[in-house]
Amino acid sequence: MKLTKDGAVLLHEMQIQHPTASMIGRSATAQDDMVGDGTTTNVLFIGEIMRQAERYIGDGVHPRILVDGMELAKTEVLRFLETFKMKKEITRDLLINVARTSLNTKIHPNFANPLCDILVDAV
Repeated sequence: MKLTKDGAVLLHEMQIQHPTASMIGRSATAQDDMVGDGTTTNVLFIGEIMRQAERYIGDGVHPRILVDGMELAKTEVLRFLETFKMKKEITRDLLINVARTSLNTKIHPNFANPLCDILVDAV
């Protein structure tokens, strides 16, 4: 028995049978492999997209139209992110903030905050 709130661990341990659920699990695993965080957000985001798609399909919209719309939305979001992003100089303070943001989602802040300085110095 394992006790965890880490989405990646949960997905690795589950025996997923449903094809769509398996696809969502693979997507979250890829998220964890590439970024190291955000698996739960990934699953929730995909779930909400699918819930909205089901609503539109129920209203008679063809799935191909939905896929085309999602592709268009992806392109526009990526274009927006390119204009919105800011260049930051990589400093120790920036790295500590990144470590704190990530670590606080994994363990209690009373433990995470003191570890941030130690982790940044170790890396």
